[in-house]
Amino acid sequence: MWALIENNTVAKVIRTPQSVTVNGIQYPRNIFTRWSKEELADIGIKPYREVGVDSRYYWQGQATTEIGDEVVVTYASTERDVADLKKNMKAQVKALAASKLAETDWMVVRAAEGGTAVPEAVTAYRSAVREASNTKEAEIDALTSIDEIKAYEAKPYVEVRKVKHTSEEGVETYGPETEESNREISMVTGGWPVDPLAEVDPAFVSLTAV
Repeated sequence: MWALIENNTVAKVIRTPQSVTVNGIQYPRNIFTRWSKEELADIGIKPYREVGVDSRYYWQGQATTEIGDEVVVTYASTERDVADLKKNMKAQVKALAASKLAETDWMVVRAAEGGTAVPEAVTAYRSAVREASNTKEAEIDALTSIDEIKAYEAKPYVEVRKVKHTSEEGVETYGPETEESNREISMVTGGWPVDPLAEVDPAFVSLTAV
């Protein structure tokens, strides 16, 4: 994006290349792709960017504009209420747990009505989901600041996956080579027990908290 500067103020924000009139002279849209940064600056057009706030954790306030080699707009921020954020996080945990359990509720109903017993792996998984839900709610209750909430929703992990190979015939195989990647995982939506009925990811090796 660019900004047209007139009298040391932003007269217009140009979000996509377009024809523009400066001091009575109309310039074609291709100046934004063909002209250098310095040439654009000579007629009062400078790169423009906005630095917003993370609306998950902050309310956005008044904008401040700084004009230098580029135009940067920043916004004041106010922290959202910690108690409200925690309430929403716990509600999400409860909803996720209920959704995970709902997938095998039919097995429980079938067994209760005299049908096939629930597989032991599924029974153990359902118990683990309930335990994980309770643990997550307790962890959320213990959070006391925005920084702690942000850390809980962006916990660093290292994931190891097998490298995928595709043969000329289109056959896919994995490994033995592996590759690592850094990830940030929310403990609200991540870190749940593995569903024994879920399809196995052939590339997955490990996921380790840093």
